Amino acid sequence: MQSHPFEIDHATMIKIGGVEIPLAQQQQLELPVARLPTQTLLSLPVTVINGKAEGPILWLSAAIHGDEINGVEIIRQVLRRVSPAELTGTLIAVPIVNIYGFIEQSRYLPDRRDLNRSFPGSPRGSLASRLAHLFMEEVVRRSTHGIDLHTATDGRSNLPQIRANLRDPETYRCAQAFGAPIAIHSTMRDGSLRQAATQEGIPILLYEGGEALRFDRLAIEIGVEGILRVMENLGMYQLSDNLPLKGSIEIESTQWVRAPRSGILLLEIELGQRVRKKEVLGTIVDAFGNVNAKVYSPCHGMTIGLTKNPLVNQGNGIVHLAQLE
Repeated sequence: MQSHPFEIDHATMIKIGGVEIPLAQQQQLELPVARLPTQTLLSLPVTVINGKAEGPILWLSAAIHGDEINGVEIIRQVLRRVSPAELTGTLIAVPIVNIYGFIEQSRYLPDRRDLNRSFPGSPRGSLASRLAHLFMEEVVRRSTHGIDLHTATDGRSNLPQIRANLRDPETYRCAQAFGAPIAIHSTMRDGSLRQAATQEGIPILLYEGGEALRFDRLAIEIGVEGILRVMENLGMYQLSDNLPLKGSIEIESTQWVRAPRSGILLLEIELGQRVRKKEVLGTIVDAFGNVNAKVYSPCHGMTIGLTKNPLVNQGNGIVHLAQLE
């Protein structure tokens, strides 16, 4: 892993997409991505707030999976709160990374590739690889810190949570400042943005909360407040109001509970609920009264993810538990 400074002296301006943004200025840029078959040009919208003085450079990104839209609203609200005159350092905001998926309300790109398995990308690869390369070159490699915003996949909902390398001191410091209900020490997946940023030596938090294609008020509120607290912790921004920090429950491991058989799932628990080992989480029935199978918790834990679809097949992940043992 190469080292990366936590402060970059960019003198009086930062340059993205060939455009120079002076100190104490805000500008929205359009980074060309590719053309549709109709020859319509699709661009990556980026808002840059360059503060009144040099300091950390934080990027915010959302909708790498195009149907995960909570982060889009989180970034919009953060941008409304922060002005160049109040900022030290630079904020680079990319609310919609997967513009193709966002338009189609889909997790994927048109070729069905997952953008978050395509980093760091290549300028001559697939569409996903090219978009990943553009994002790395113009955003990630110009930053000192990053926060990537997600939700659960379609048909599931997640308790607001941070996933990060909690054993890295700078990442851990940011995770503590964010203050999500849960902070999970998690390994990185090959091809993910988090892996690519870490290999560049950049501390990165991954925030998850809510479900796809739905705004979740609580997840959005926690996300906005968490980002502002991280910015304050980095010395970038002074909060005008007191955002109480409750502290995160730190988790080392999680476990999926899977459906023991197919049928209709009747869950008896909610997100954030603590459960004990062998406690009943729900029942699987059928429409004819012939099936009645209990689903038990395999450990003491807390529910951090749930399926929203009551129709389950044998082996489906139905409850995600943070292990508290």
